[in-house]
This record gives sequence, C-alpha cells and structure tokens, in this order.
Amino acid sequence: MRGRLAFAAAAGLWLAAVGFDEARQWVADTVLPPLVLETSVEVLARDGSLLRAYTVADGRWRMAVAPGAVDAAYLSMLVGFEDKRFYRHRGVDPLALARALVQAALNGRVVSGGSTLTMQVARLLEESGTGRVAGKLRQMRVALALERRLTKDEILSLYLHLAPFGGNLEGVRAASLAYFGKEPRRLTPAEAALLVAIPQSPEARRPDRAPERAEAARARVLARAAGDGVLDADQAQAALREAIPLARKDFPALAPHLADRVRRDAPGVGRHVLTLDAALQGRIEGLAVEAVAGQGDRLQVAIVVADHRSGEVLASVGSAAYQADARQGFVDMTQALRSPGSTLKPLIYGLAFDEGLAHPETMIDDRPAVYAGYAPQNFDRIFRGEVRVREALQLSLNLPVVALTDALGPAKLLAALRRTGVEAVVPGGQPGLAVALGGVGVTLEDMVQLYATMARGGVARPLRVTGESEEGQRVMSAVAAWQVGDILSGLAPPPGASANRLAYKTGTSYGHRDAWALGYDGRHVIGVWMGRADGTPVPGAFGGELAAPVLFQAFNRLKPALMAQPPAPPATLLISNAELPQPLQRFRSRGAAFQAAADAPAVAFPPDGAEVELLDGAMLVRVRGGVAPFTWLADGVPLAVALRGRETVLAVGGPGFVTLSVIDAEGRSARALVRVR
Repeated sequence: MRGRLAFAAAAGLWLAAVGFDEARQWVADTVLPPLVLETSVEVLARDGSLLRAYTVADGRWRMAVAPGAVDAAYLSMLVGFEDKRFYRHRGVDPLALARALVQAALNGRVVSGGSTLTMQVARLLEESGTGRVAGKLRQMRVALALERRLTKDEILSLYLHLAPFGGNLEGVRAASLAYFGKEPRRLTPAEAALLVAIPQSPEARRPDRAPERAEAARARVLARAAGDGVLDADQAQAALREAIPLARKDFPALAPHLADRVRRDAPGVGRHVLTLDAALQGRIEGLAVEAVAGQGDRLQVAIVVADHRSGEVLASVGSAAYQADARQGFVDMTQALRSPGSTLKPLIYGLAFDEGLAHPETMIDDRPAVYAGYAPQNFDRIFRGEVRVREALQLSLNLPVVALTDALGPAKLLAALRRTGVEAVVPGGQPGLAVALGGVGVTLEDMVQLYATMARGGVARPLRVTGESEEGQRVMSAVAAWQVGDILSGLAPPPGASANRLAYKTGTSYGHRDAWALGYDGRHVIGVWMGRADGTPVPGAFGGELAAPVLFQAFNRLKPALMAQPPAPPATLLISNAELPQPLQRFRSRGAAFQAAADAPAVAFPPDGAEVELLDGAMLVRVRGGVAPFTWLADGVPLAVALRGRETVLAVGGPGFVTLSVIDAEGRSARALVRVR
C-alpha cells in the first residue's frame, strides 16, 4: 500500500511538473500584440508646455505620458479601485477571480469582473471584448505573457496610454487635457476620481454627455479611496461638491502654422521642443485677431518676434486665424513671398556708409533722375531738392536710395541679403535698380532676420525655432549698423503709440498690396506684415498707418519697456556736415562728371515726371539756375521768348504728355516730361 501511495504521489508530482512546464511554455508561446504605441505628435514651447498636438492615424487622441508625470493620488486611487494586488500578482489574481465567481453564484449575475489591470491592458492592446469566456482566457494568457516580459511600471504605462475616456480620447493625459484643460501632473481628488471611474464604462460615463452617471461613478471611487485611506473624510466630502466638467475643452493649438512646418520637416519625430514662449505666443495671437477686427473679411496679418542676440524665435503668427475663411487663414504668411516695399532701404544706407559713399549728415539730391529708361518717383510725387541722408531715410524718399543703389550696384545689395540668410527672389532673375524700392520677393521671416542682423551690429545669426545656431557672416560694419539704428530710432511713433526710441521702418509695396513694419531695440526684433493672402491690393493701406501701430503694440505685449540701443562704436563720426571730409559733404553719383554744372538752368516746376492739372488751359512754369533771358518751348514750339523773370504761365493746349524745355542766355538748356490733365 505504501508503495502504491508513493508511486501515486510521484506520478502526481510528475504530472504537476509537466503541467506546470506546459503552462509556462503555453504562456511563453503567446503571440503578443505590438507593445510600441503610436502617440500624438506634440509640439512644445521652450518651457515644455504644450503648444499643439496631433491625433494619431485613426483620429484618436493618445498622448505620451509616463507614470511619474501623473498625479500620485490618481495612481493610488486607480490601483486601489481596479486592482489592489497589482504589484503582487503575476497578471492574473486568483483571489479576485474566486471572489468574482462566488459573487456571481450568490447574486445570479456578475457583480465584479475579477480582471486585473494587466488583463485590462491585454484587452485594450487587442481591442477585444470583455464578456465571453474565450475572450477572458485570451486576456489571461496575454496578461501572464505581459508580466513575463514587462515591468509593472511598463504595464501601468500601457494602461495610462490606452484607457478609454469616451469619444476619441485614449489615455489619462488626453482625458485630463480634454476635461480639465491641464496636464495630469496635478489633479484634484475629484478630478483624479473621475478619471478612475470613466474607463469602466467610457461612453456611459462621459461627463460631457452623462454628467449624472459620471458624478455617481466618481462618488463610488471617492468612497473606496476614503475607505482605503487614500483620502481622508474631509477631502472626500470636498471632492463630492466639486462640479463635473460639462464639456470637453479644445486641445492647445498655439502656433499652428509653425507646428505644421516643423512636423512636416521632421516626419519621424514625435516630440518637437521649440524656442517659442507659450504665454507670449498667446498674447501675440490675440493681437493678430484684434489687428484685423473691423478691417473687412479679407485683410490678414502675420507677426514674428525674435531675440536677435540668440536668434531664437519667441512668437510666430502666420495669420489671424488658422482656418479656411475669406482671409485664407490656413496660409502661413510668415513664409509667403511678398514685395518688401521700402523696408530694404536701411540695408542700402548701411552698405553705402560702409563703402564711404555717404554719412548720415551727407547732403544728397532728391530730384528727378532717369537711369537707362528707369525713372523712379517718390511715393507722394514731391521732390525736396537737397536733403541730409538722415532725413532721406527717415522720410523714406525713393530718389536718394535709388542713387545710392546705382552707386553700389544691385548685385552688391543681393549679395548682402544672401550673407544675411535671405534668399531673395528677383523677377526675371536679373536684379535692377527697382530692387531698392521693393522689386524683389522676400518673406516676413527673412525681413525679421535682416533687421536682427542690423540690431546685432551688422553680424547675421540665422533665426531658429529648434536647436542651436551659430553666428553668421558680417553684413555691414558695427559703425554702419549703429548709424542706421540711430537714424531709425529718430522716427516719430505712430499716433497713439507711446513715445520711445524704437528703431523701426515701415514699407508699402506697389499697388498697396503689402504693408510692413519692422523694428528692434537692444534685445528683441519684431516684424509685422499686413495685406491679403491672395496678393490683391488693399486700397489705402500704408505701412505707417496699418502695420506700425501693430508693431508698437507687439512690443508692449512683449515687455513693459524697451531695452536701450548700445552706444556708438568708438570709430563712429558724430559730427556735422561742415565737419565731414569734403567727399562726404555731398553725395555725387558715378555719372556726376557728366552732369550739368551747378548753375545750369533746370526746370524747377513742374519737375520731370510730374502730373499737372491745367488752370484755365495754362500751366505755371519756373526755372532754377541759368542766366536770363529765358526761352520756353513746349514739344519744341516756342511759347515764351526773352523772359527776364523766372516764372511764367504757358498755354500748352489739351491733356497728354508735354516736353517742356527752357534755354538761357548762354544757350544752355533743360527739359522735363510732364503729363497734363
């Protein structure tokens, strides 16, 4: 008998061992679903706060989160409510299963499921049901396999990513952002309890659709937490009184254009950390909305704010609203090629200072001139004669800057832009003098980089939104850069703006298609563009009236006071015109040797290229210089002969183009082509 018992015991042990080995092999042979989850691509600000996130491929929000980034009270409530023995069992809890079976037998229905958190993760990974025996067995097998291959924290992390919270929300972080508008790092007891309760029946307990059920489920979690000592009685009672969120909040969507761009440029990256300041980005986006309010439904705005010392972009607004509306808000206008109008003029003056062509106190002509058939005009069609270079830039006169560009050569201007990092697009590919007045395509980001270069003493440093950047090439000398800044800081602020020493320049492109304002102080640079995304004209739009006020408001939202510009470099000539070296006292173009003598006659009025309205069929004319008497001709026909005075009235006939000529006593002549209306 003893021998039989020993044999039976040995056989039983052998069978148990075989069964155990078979079970282990059965678990080991389990084919697990993919454990690497796709999570939402995130774009973060410099401080780590969320700027924008994107749904995963199937349209669900599933945000990356680690257990350490979730409120500890939530984790305690979760384990206490769902799986108290989570850290002790191997994936399946026999005690919980036995309890569930006994409760079901006594009550005639399922009272508790007996599923562990690991089993729930198995179900969520395979997106399988919960009610069928075969499904339960599969979940148990996968749970056992998961426990063999993963740590408890890794399993908990999977749950934190996959737990359903209603609609297209997956994971505790997505739910916390959607229901509470905050990260799950700091949750109130009421918020934590609600997030524990929802996944048990996510659609039936959605607080935005079934607040009563959500509140009742939350109360059960709070009661369990109080019973387990996770909360004290007072905390639990206070949590019961906290309101349930009745609607989902929008996910952060700051800097949408820039976020789209960095995501497109690095498609395999799941987490992008930008140089943007989230709070400032929000304030500048609010300013953009205000800037176009009441301005019609097509006017658009773009704004870029940067730290010119480091090259970091602090805010980037591509449009007033990221949507497909009449403003075409989906177009990133910080990247659109537009004509810069007069905003290239400071660069031209800086290059001219470096070349020794001019000084801020140099006198320069603002008179009509023709360059191989190109006859530029001032914006207001008024010519001011001889002015200081400082005044020419501050008044944004066209004739002086074209004369300087002619002396420099348009190719040198484009080369300087390239050294700045600006890839300007020239119509036809061949630069002409028109580039000085905006005949070139640039972006707002390009222009901010150009002004950042001048603000940094003439040394370029590429703007950046990620990573590090190195100092670039020198574009102009520190002296020339300071002189340009000193001139621009002498401009009066727009009406209603606070008086300060902001160095800024405005510009308006041909046909009123683009209004610009760019400015800088000792630390920051801001660029503003306004216009229509489709490039159609905006009647009456001027950079000084439309964009400049927005520029000054942007600086107000950036900081309470401007930072002073650096002092003048030691080599700077801070002297009057009379004290300048003789060649710098008056600018002379390359063709000055072939120009008429200073006392030669010239048509003072009307100037060449002007439009003149007849009064009673006659036109007032005036001659400057020359020796009397004078003879006046219109289209070669003498109309006044041997006049001693310098003014007279000519009967020139009907409307059209007329060539006026004046001849003095020494036979010297001058002419002007005018249009008669």
